[in-house]
Amino acid sequence: MADTHRINFEPVDIEMEVGEDESILDAAFRQGIHLMHGCREGRCSACKSFLLDGEVQMENYSTFACNDAEEEEGYVLLCRSYAYSDCTIELLNFDEDELLGGIPIQNVCMQVVALESMTRDIVSLRLQATSPTTFDFKPGQYADLYIPGTDEHRSFSMATTQSTPGSVEFLIKKYPGGKFSALLESEISVGDEISLTGPYGSFTLKDAHVLPVVCIGGGAGMAPVLSLLRHLSETGSTRPVHFYYGARTAQDLFYVDEILELGTYLKDFTFVACLSEESGPTGSGAMLSASVSVEAGNVTEVVDRREAGIAKAEVYLCGPPPMVDAALALLEARSVPHDQVFYDKFTSPAFE
Repeated sequence: MADTHRINFEPVDIEMEVGEDESILDAAFRQGIHLMHGCREGRCSACKSFLLDGEVQMENYSTFACNDAEEEEGYVLLCRSYAYSDCTIELLNFDEDELLGGIPIQNVCMQVVALESMTRDIVSLRLQATSPTTFDFKPGQYADLYIPGTDEHRSFSMATTQSTPGSVEFLIKKYPGGKFSALLESEISVGDEISLTGPYGSFTLKDAHVLPVVCIGGGAGMAPVLSLLRHLSETGSTRPVHFYYGARTAQDLFYVDEILELGTYLKDFTFVACLSEESGPTGSGAMLSASVSVEAGNVTEVVDRREAGIAKAEVYLCGPPPMVDAALALLEARSVPHDQVFYDKFTSPAFE
């Protein structure tokens, strides 16, 4: 059995135990401590912290997330760090209200109950928990789905909420050569079993916050945004909500009718379809409901044109890495405070 050590987090004065065979971030997940994180692969720097005392080793991380000079100073990525003594670690990025409000990681056996093509490259995968029969998560979070018969997994966001306990929907983009994509094409059928581990992610609504909400999504990034919208509608939120979804053409849009229906229960709701390969509503976008605003351009260009007051909103981002990078650059240029920006940045499954 692996040796265990104590980790003390400053400046929040939280202690936990960690085994030498688990990363510090995984140990926190296991104990329901909600540390900030993103990719969990040592690439995004969301979990970057500072080692004040003790011995840790980092494995398999990108120097873009933590360069050699930073490591020499004492910076560590908690998702790649293994403790070999008791340690004191300063958290550089945390939400004090969320730290002890995390949901412990669960291992759940799921059964496929439905597979449906939503667009030419996005599939809805619906699963039902069988052992245990429920899966607890917060709207906007994601889980790891394991490729049957292997230890490999892929991360996907839930599109549903806790209003359907144990029933979960994932919206998955198919990539040529992708291992999970190949399963969706011909190898996964209704009735099959899939193992799931989660929840993960910081793309969650914060209790008692009142600022307007701006959601920016693209591709399968629809899933966590849809989860947030469903939750806001179910809870009778009075926060203004603007949703910008980036797609190539109108044929790449889906769930439009439900989004508009959810919007009827929200205050000051706007849904804008941002089409990068069409010139506007005169193209095939004309087939969309008159309630949908259709604008030409990349989603970040449209947000830049329409959201003059975005610095006074909370912004939720989910989509392909280039879209997230472009959105973060826009928000930086607009001086949006970092604690008002939420996103989970995945590495591209195109490299599966």
